[in-house]
Amino acid sequence: MANRFLPRCPVPGKSRQNSSSRVLALGMNFFSRISVRAAAHALTAVLWLCGLLLAPPAPAQSSVPRPPSAQTSVPRPPDAQQPAASDEQPSTTFKVNVKLVNVFTTVTDAGGAPISSLKQDDFEVFEDGNPQQIAVFHRESELPLSIVVAIDTSLSTHGDEKLELESARRFAHAILRPIDGLSLFQFSEIVDQLTPFTADVRVIDRAINRVRPGAATALYDTLYLGSDALMQRRGRKVMVVITDGGDTVSKVNYQEAIREAQEAEVILYSIIIVPIENSAGRDIGGEHALIQLSRDTGGKYFYASGIQQLDAAFRQISDELRTQYLIGYYPAKRLSDSDFRRIDIKVNPATKDYPNPSELVVRHRTGYYTMPSK
Repeated sequence: MANRFLPRCPVPGKSRQNSSSRVLALGMNFFSRISVRAAAHALTAVLWLCGLLLAPPAPAQSSVPRPPSAQTSVPRPPDAQQPAASDEQPSTTFKVNVKLVNVFTTVTDAGGAPISSLKQDDFEVFEDGNPQQIAVFHRESELPLSIVVAIDTSLSTHGDEKLELESARRFAHAILRPIDGLSLFQFSEIVDQLTPFTADVRVIDRAINRVRPGAATALYDTLYLGSDALMQRRGRKVMVVITDGGDTVSKVNYQEAIREAQEAEVILYSIIIVPIENSAGRDIGGEHALIQLSRDTGGKYFYASGIQQLDAAFRQISDELRTQYLIGYYPAKRLSDSDFRRIDIKVNPATKDYPNPSELVVRHRTGYYTMPSK
């Protein structure tokens, strides 16, 4: 019989069994929910990753656009489209400074009269024997003239000095235009530049009146200093020297004088005074030097023993200076530089602009130096 006074309590064994069952059921339900969610999330992540890996890559242009100039290759200049192999390159490279070479040219007939009717096609130009293409051609009657007139006042020329001065005065009055300039030099044992370059004949006349006699002769110094005065002048550059050809006290020699004249592109005209009474004492060596200098610069030499011959020489110089040709060319490329390049200009023998081209005489400077001497 049960004791009804005892407190009623759940049976311990049965209660634990029921509690455990409920807890287990709740736990399984909870974990099953968690597993389903985790699996869903995991499956979603796997599918996203597979899609990312299997998708085609995006084109580069969509991410980093190229500038328009980068879409196509950069064109090369014609001579660089197919670069030569390194073993074909020359072992030595020479730099050539190509500049226009101007050559003032005088053409005369057999009697010495200037010919001014020729055209560009009538000329042939050679440098060191190689034909050159003419780039510039003009008849130079309008180009400014810069003229040095140098008068020998040494003791050996005293008897003819007055005639020389008067002839030089007439030459200046006849040749000068407003665009020209003349500078008067006197030389004996020293060289004096009596006037700067001027077209004012009054200034020249006053300078001629100041000429005074000297003793010795510095001919090569005069040629050198006169060329130096013409070096920076533009247009045609001419030197007229009136002398008996002697040189006794110059500090520079013949080679230095002619190099300076050629670098300055001077055209030298020599008027060699040869009085009959003094012919036995002539300086033949000095005469020959003046003749060669005149030829090498494209000028001319004259002999004069009196006023008529002096005036005739000055008239011929004036006529030639009014009928010169300017011929310019760009030297063909050379593999190496040389100190001096020789120029030769000829009249085409097939020209139709002169009836007998074989009789024509062409004068011009014989060449030019590639590097200055100073």
